[in-house]
Amino acid sequence: MRPTGRLHLGHYHGVLKNWIELQHSHECFFFIADWHALTTHYQEPQIVADSVWEMVIDWLAAGLEPRVATVFIQSRVPEHAELHLLLSMLAPLSWLERVPSFKDQQEKLKERDLATYGFLGYPLLQSADILIYKAGWVPVGEDQVPHVEVTREIARRFNFLYGREPGFAAKAEESARKMGKRSAKTYHELRTRYREQGDSKALEDARALVEFQQNLSTADRERLLGFVEGTGKIILPEPQPLLTEASKMPGLDGQKMSKSYGNTIELRESPERVAQKLRTMPTDPARVRRSDPGDPEKCPVWALHKHYSNDEVQAWVQWGCRTAGIGCLECKQPVIDAIQAELKLIQGRAREYERDVDVVRKVVAEGCDAARTIARETLVEVRGAMGLAYR
Repeated sequence: MRPTGRLHLGHYHGVLKNWIELQHSHECFFFIADWHALTTHYQEPQIVADSVWEMVIDWLAAGLEPRVATVFIQSRVPEHAELHLLLSMLAPLSWLERVPSFKDQQEKLKERDLATYGFLGYPLLQSADILIYKAGWVPVGEDQVPHVEVTREIARRFNFLYGREPGFAAKAEESARKMGKRSAKTYHELRTRYREQGDSKALEDARALVEFQQNLSTADRERLLGFVEGTGKIILPEPQPLLTEASKMPGLDGQKMSKSYGNTIELRESPERVAQKLRTMPTDPARVRRSDPGDPEKCPVWALHKHYSNDEVQAWVQWGCRTAGIGCLECKQPVIDAIQAELKLIQGRAREYERDVDVVRKVVAEGCDAARTIARETLVEVRGAMGLAYR
């Protein structure tokens, strides 16, 4: 997540709640993407500096647990930058220019000078972020899938260029024999179907067959997977997008909650400020007077009710609005109460971290050490594959 300002309910419901669930089912790496923030905010470094630690506090207060997930700051793991540099040697320029968000962001952020290499190259930096941990899954919304696809293409190209060890085919055949005659025969049949007919199901079955074998070393598995895919030794595995439901958290004007729209409720917004923002929200323009009936579907407050209110309250809102049985302030009160209750828990934990910032810094320091240990191991392989392991 890029540290470019305070987190709000859109971040919490769109990203953080999903991360909190994932940390208990996967080995997870969550990092503050300060280098990525500079791709668009390089002229405003203080925004980044002011936001980093506040973001970590918000993450921890929302429920990320350092004992089960790795939390770190991108720029404190310089291996990301080295892998980004090495990948830039083989990344075609056209691959970066065709990423949809490249032109979209230029259009949306016309007030910023984005004619920089950093902005053009940020999808490749994202690829380095992912590949350096050999990630299997990347939790993204649909709009970010093209970034994961670029990462997959970069990994595929890297493996094709540098995954060819001497005598690779012979060594792959030797690895196949270790599976036993029946499994080896099945493996070769699946490989033929995929290589000659492009049968994607055969590729899936071949991968499953290799993973199922108990007597294969990691090197054997990598050779067999590379042999069936037509690459070589898999040095950088191709990640898969883990699609997450797009955030439906509405803002104060009914649009998606976003800082750029100025319609947010921050995670550490005071209860009084939350109430004030919600009470002054626009409503159905047809309800000029208290006695005028309205239509909830035309009111931004109804979008919040669908997110926070149960069926009984929603039915009450539908009846009260359409019959003018309740006023707009009455309608808003259940939403105010629900959001204040939700934020109370987060803000209580945040105050604890604010009082003891050393705990937060220790969490990040330990996370950076853990991340660097894995990142260094990957770079040893990458440097060796690219001929940089000098003696």
